[in-house]
Formats: sequence, C-alpha cells, structure tokens
Amino acid sequence: MNHIERVTPEYIRKLADSEVFVFGSNLAGHHDGGAARIACEEFGAVYGQGVGLQGQSYAIPTMQGGIETIKPYVDEFIEFARLHPDLKFLVTKIGCGIAGFSVSEIAPLFQKCTEIENVYLPVEFWEQFKR
Repeated sequence: MNHIERVTPEYIRKLADSEVFVFGSNLAGHHDGGAARIACEEFGAVYGQGVGLQGQSYAIPTMQGGIETIKPYVDEFIEFARLHPDLKFLVTKIGCGIAGFSVSEIAPLFQKCTEIENVYLPVEFWEQFKR
C-alpha cells in the first residue's frame, strides 16, 4: 500500500468499527475545541483524559510546551499503532490548530508512520516527507 492510499480525509464525521480518530489534546483532557471537541462529541474521547486510546479516539497532547514535549507522546502512539495492526489510525493535523504549530514542525514526528500500514496521515504531512 502506498502513501496515496493512506491519506487521512480532511473532515471525518463517522468511522468504521476498526477506525480510530487520532487528535491533538491537552494533558488535562479538556476537549473543548477543534478535533478534540469532535473526538469527544462523536468518537468516544473521555473528557478529562488527555492521553491515549479512548473510545474510537486516540489523544496525543500538544498543548504543554514545545515540539520536544510532544515527541514522546507521538512515539508512544507509533508503538501503540504497531501493536494494533487490526486498527486503522486516522491521524489529524495534530498540533496545527489551536496549539499553533506548523505542519513542518509536526510532520517529522510522524516520519516513522510511513512504514506502518495501518496509520493514515494528512496529505500535508506526506508532502513534508517528500522534501
């Protein structure tokens, strides 16, 4: 499967049973805006839980500091995705909305996902990997 087939849709409003919505959150799990709010309202994210799998969602904290504070959580997600090949992870443009990071800052954190068949990334992330 090539990357063209592994692009996260721009807008996700429903998921198949095996799909997981991967979104940026804050450590406190206050899912009040952006993709976090959608995760909470539509895909089982738990208000007050800022990290990991919850319902059909997976939270990656992005609001606690710089890129170096996000990387360990992305690495944890990558390992989780590797261990769950039966699930399809739809990664949103985490950190690129309310958290204020650019795609060029966040995309490199997900470089290892290019080798993981069950992880889908935003087209903007794939474009960064071509550079």
